[in-house]
Amino acid sequence: MNALMFSDILPYADYERQREGYRARIIELKKRRRISIGPLITLVFENRETLLFQIQEMVRVEQIFDPAKVQEELDVYSALLPTVGELSATLLIEITDDARMKEWLDAFMGLDHGQKVALTVGSERLYAEFEGGHSHETKISAVHFVRFQVPPSVKDLLADLRVPVMLSVHHGVYQADAPVPGSMREEWLKDLTVR
Repeated sequence: MNALMFSDILPYADYERQREGYRARIIELKKRRRISIGPLITLVFENRETLLFQIQEMVRVEQIFDPAKVQEELDVYSALLPTVGELSATLLIEITDDARMKEWLDAFMGLDHGQKVALTVGSERLYAEFEGGHSHETKISAVHFVRFQVPPSVKDLLADLRVPVMLSVHHGVYQADAPVPGSMREEWLKDLTVR
């Protein structure tokens, strides 16, 4: 996908005027790109539109007006864009029970190492590649960025709605699978086709 450019960012006042409609459109888009895998893990598959929205919101909330600071945000989020033959997602560990937060985060230690998060298309299994720097020996972040490398043969299978597609997380006590709906597969096929 094309890198996010400074010229893609709406000026603050223009964004404020358009925000309600823009935000509603992105919320609808994200519904097609969001999937829960069990009760505590959600994946949001990113594309140019979802990431651009995140930057616009960051600029709005933080009131970032310095072009160099806006460019820093663009650089960070551009790195999350899927490249050719790739799906990119934000993985969220969604723990709302404050009393059990540390217990669950401790249980997720090591999630980002090895083959724990998978995309299965028919008999083909693709494992998530985690971006580094979101955990260390004693602590894991609740937000991770993952990528799935999708070879052309698997892309072809994604287009065949008769072929089952599952996302799964198998790590210690957390064992969960989720069937991927056709609407999400359509979004993935768009991502895998964009150059």
